[in-house]
Amino acid sequence: MGIKIMAVFGTRPEAIKMAPLIKALEKEKEFDTQVAVTAQHREMLDQVLRLFNIVPQYDLNIMRERQTLSDITTAAIDGLDRVFLKEKPNLVLVHGDTTTTFAAALVAFYHKIKVGHVEAGLRSFNKWFPYPEEINRKLTGVLADLHFAPTKRAKLNLLNEGVEEESIFVTGNTVIDAMSYTVKKDYTFREERLNRIDYKNKKVIVVTAHRRENWGAPLENICNAIKDIAKSYKEEVYFIYPVHMNPVVKNTAHKILGGFDNVLLLDPLETDEMHNLLARCYMVMTDSGGLQEEVPSLGKPVLVLRDVTERPEAKEAGTVKLVGTDYERIFKEAKLLIEDENEYKKMANAVNPYGDGKASVRIVGAIKYFFGLSKEKPEEYEGGG
Repeated sequence: MGIKIMAVFGTRPEAIKMAPLIKALEKEKEFDTQVAVTAQHREMLDQVLRLFNIVPQYDLNIMRERQTLSDITTAAIDGLDRVFLKEKPNLVLVHGDTTTTFAAALVAFYHKIKVGHVEAGLRSFNKWFPYPEEINRKLTGVLADLHFAPTKRAKLNLLNEGVEEESIFVTGNTVIDAMSYTVKKDYTFREERLNRIDYKNKKVIVVTAHRRENWGAPLENICNAIKDIAKSYKEEVYFIYPVHMNPVVKNTAHKILGGFDNVLLLDPLETDEMHNLLARCYMVMTDSGGLQEEVPSLGKPVLVLRDVTERPEAKEAGTVKLVGTDYERIFKEAKLLIEDENEYKKMANAVNPYGDGKASVRIVGAIKYFFGLSKEKPEEYEGGG
């Protein structure tokens, strides 16, 4: 049967980043690879599973209307406890910082199963930003046996917390691997309105804003800044905002931004749609963590709509700029990139510190090394110092 590896995830961002790793593991005859999803996000997760042709062996389907963090945690723990008891995997792989990630690592620990943490070591050093992700990631790190750090900086964070160096592997980020599957030059959008946009002559700005810590006044500030940029640059700029399904986000976005000719509000896009839109746009404004990694690989500047980030490598490399949620700052920094070609090129041409498309291969090599199937520890990814 080989070594049984169970990949566990529950949201779309996790699925995107785990998909290329699952595909790489499935090619290895020494591994019996299984997938369990909690589906703490249902529809958005299913889109990614279809795109990468991944059929989970276990689907807990825990998502409930108006679910709280406690609801997600307890449902994931209860469901995964039964799965691990039945399957007894040799290694549980989790990704990043979601509630599913922490719950899976905790249940694996209860069953004395080894835990591999993909995208380990990111830190904002503020437990409330991002919330609850910073604490989910730190707690998972305490429970993990294998730490797949995307950058040297992430490795240093782990070392500073007392993690043994032998258990840390610097791999790059698997999201860069995923984009090699999705971005196509001759891509035609299923969302027909996206095919009618003049990407060559318009400065198309993609927006995503949905983080829990930005609900309320911060999200209103973001939307009001976008509204006034749209009004100031009616002929030059076109905004596309795939709006998160959460009613708090949806209501705010539609109330402030609805009805403008150069603002397109969409339902969330499927992964390949989003990646190909990012490849065609002028720049991105986002509070997403993942987009801070993905977009620079496409040569697009990113304005980060957050006060702190657990991804300082991008900020230091110059691929992203942290602008927070203050109306004046957002307006000023967007205006600069719209009007100043040199500032735009400086960010667009900066080197992405997050990966070279080989992260999954390195992680597979590290797992083989850990289980004694290979004598060679994989070479570390050199980026993101």
